[in-house]
Amino acid sequence: MNDKNKSLEEFNRLLGIMDELRVKCPWDMKQTNESLRKLTIEETYELADAVFSGSDEGIKNELGDLMLHIVFYAKIGAEKGVFTMADVLEGINNKLIYRHPHVFSDVRVSGASEVEENWEQLKIKENNGYKPVLSGVPSSLPAIVKANRIQEKVRGVGFDWENREQIWDKVLEEISELKEEIKNHNTDSIESELGDVLFSIINASRLYEVDPEAALEKTNRKFIKRFNYLENETLTKGLSLHDMSLDEMNVIWEEAKKED
Repeated sequence: MNDKNKSLEEFNRLLGIMDELRVKCPWDMKQTNESLRKLTIEETYELADAVFSGSDEGIKNELGDLMLHIVFYAKIGAEKGVFTMADVLEGINNKLIYRHPHVFSDVRVSGASEVEENWEQLKIKENNGYKPVLSGVPSSLPAIVKANRIQEKVRGVGFDWENREQIWDKVLEEISELKEEIKNHNTDSIESELGDVLFSIINASRLYEVDPEAALEKTNRKFIKRFNYLENETLTKGLSLHDMSLDEMNVIWEEAKKED
């Protein structure tokens, strides 16, 4: 049996298991779209963690958990009589074919960047009418991810810097405005200007093809590792962080950096 047939067999098995769970398991029977939502978000972050850590086994397991959620939502949809798993699959198949005319039609593209631009333009034209460019950005996305997605979408319709080096003037401009508001003690304006600084930095990340979420997470993990080293070293020496000066902490912090 080839991989495709095996996948179809196991997917059909999963659908059957879900049918059983919805009529025989008290917990599964009471679940709704609303009750599953927070669990789905959690599973998505667990998949992201597995990807970030480079664990192929973890990715495989977390994909299975997410697949269960997809089947669960489709089962609830079928019970309500609004859509089935077949409808879900048909919808995504049709969407992929429509948004890849360079694969399934005679459209020619010069590279991945043009594919992305065409993708955004095709999304706007869908449903036989005008669709606001930013209408597809989920309001519940984390702020960094949302900012990055907003910038990607407006780029798709040509709203972007001509040269990516231009972004640094914008970054410096926003930092200057933030420093001015801090100097003037304008609390409300400080928050606004800090947001502008972050937005411009995220824009720079996009222009230089760096995932800002991944970059920040790497820094988070690096900081945690170094701080844990600092904390463990102080305990080993019978010291307390509360009683140490910043200079004393920095000596051990530099040791932690060398350990990296």
